[in-house]
Amino acid sequence: MFDAIVIGSGMSGGIAAKELCERGLKTLVIERGRKLEHGASYTDWMQPWEIPNANMIPEEELARDYPIQRNCYAVNETTKQYWVKDSEHPYTTPEDKPFHWIRGYHLGGRSIMWGRQSYRLSEMDFEANARDGHGSDWPIRYADIAPWYDHIEKFIGVAGSREGLPQLPDGEVLPEFGLNDGEKVFKQAVEAKFPGRKVISGRVANLSKAQPQHEALGRTSCQNRSFCERGCTYGAYHSSLSSSLPAAERTGNLTIVTDAIVHSIVHDPATGKVTGVRVIDANTKERRTYEAKVIFGCASSIGTTQILLNSKSDAFPNGLANSSDMVGRNLMDHLYALSIAGMLPNAPDTYYHGRRPTGLYIPRFRNVTEPGEGFIRGYGYQGGVSRMGWRNAALGLPGIGAALKERTAKIGPWFVFISGFGEMLPNPENRVTLNKTRTDQWGIPIVHIECEIGDNERKMAKQIITDGKAMIQAAGGMVMSVGETPGAPGLGIHEMGTACMGKDPTKSVLNKYNQTHDVKNLFITDGSAMASSGCQNPSLTYMALSARAAHHAVEFLKAGTI
Repeated sequence: MFDAIVIGSGMSGGIAAKELCERGLKTLVIERGRKLEHGASYTDWMQPWEIPNANMIPEEELARDYPIQRNCYAVNETTKQYWVKDSEHPYTTPEDKPFHWIRGYHLGGRSIMWGRQSYRLSEMDFEANARDGHGSDWPIRYADIAPWYDHIEKFIGVAGSREGLPQLPDGEVLPEFGLNDGEKVFKQAVEAKFPGRKVISGRVANLSKAQPQHEALGRTSCQNRSFCERGCTYGAYHSSLSSSLPAAERTGNLTIVTDAIVHSIVHDPATGKVTGVRVIDANTKERRTYEAKVIFGCASSIGTTQILLNSKSDAFPNGLANSSDMVGRNLMDHLYALSIAGMLPNAPDTYYHGRRPTGLYIPRFRNVTEPGEGFIRGYGYQGGVSRMGWRNAALGLPGIGAALKERTAKIGPWFVFISGFGEMLPNPENRVTLNKTRTDQWGIPIVHIECEIGDNERKMAKQIITDGKAMIQAAGGMVMSVGETPGAPGLGIHEMGTACMGKDPTKSVLNKYNQTHDVKNLFITDGSAMASSGCQNPSLTYMALSARAAHHAVEFLKAGTI
């Protein structure tokens, strides 16, 4: 028997394992995917001439194996090893409500491929549900999680600036990756035209300057190569493979099992506790059970939901910890693919060195310093300003020989791109259930996902475009293209909310410690736990909640209350 089992090895699971191991618990991490080795499994070493098909996956292969994953910007020839083949991992949706479930099944999960944007939720985010009546009131506030944000930022390393904004709290940051000259022009113009808006460097979990705690794990400073989605041999960005799992391993308390697909969690009705996890070997289909005193669900929002709903018993006929009927409900993602791009002719004729791992960020201003135009909550923008160069000259126009060489040597104009990330309201009708007739190759019911944006999101999407155009034009830019239609839910890759935290056990799944209301030794700390989405990238919050929950779980074990 183990002291603790962590289901999943990604963003949340890696941190949960680290914190539990460092507090003395013999911890088993169960990963459904294959084993990856930090460094050895990466493709960041490949040069352009070593990559087939100019790093593009052939159309036949995309259509056959990656019809959903192909919609993710980071799926290409060098990274396809990290993304599931949709042909092997089906799920269902209504024809008129597409949901694009972007996944990676391997040790480290999506922490290998994440965009690394790292922002805190603010007090207004934790108060939002109580204030406007949408969703379950968070059982915590910013003060409860702030020390854990500090703890995580110091460990993973987040580069950024301090801005003193109430809607985007400052953190324990490393030196920022500064704005380039084009972005400075954009920043000056936007902040002059719109005094309530700020343009800052994106806060990113890349080591601008590695600290001793990072170097102790073999990590070093970012090389500004921008190959991050291929994996980083330098360990310059945080992932489970580069930092949290190695930190857990050095305690001597960690055991990892890969290729082990969780079927369900075992519940003992006599004690009211969970006692173990049933798994199926991904390759042999052999079944076995691992036992532990406490279990952490970190399999991602949809993955955790599938496990809970499949863990039926006489005590929980509708799924484990589901007396509220809230498991699977309130699925959220962020509004995505609302982008504005244009030329910026007024920027100076200068260039920059390297390829930073981040660009600019425009924190939320609607319903903060400016009113929402008929909607509640708000949105931020991510993007950047860069100079067009040889790629456009070489790939976009015909030509050979000396003329082509001369053309590719010339630096092109400044190009600005910003994309809005909008908050999606919790809605119990947006939900994950189990398909009643179809199972996967291991005999587990596949998930059925029903999710769509509502009126508030549609109004917000229009304003995202209007505000984006206005900011580019304020900088003297010419808008060249606009993506006015929100992407299908799921494309933001920020799915969350399906086992939400709350004060009322009849309207939520988890309490303020990320314990399930129904089963005190079962904790869930992945995106499932989110009671609202904010508009900020959520991974930093997942990790902070995981560390906080692990701390309390160990305290409860010591006290004998779980």
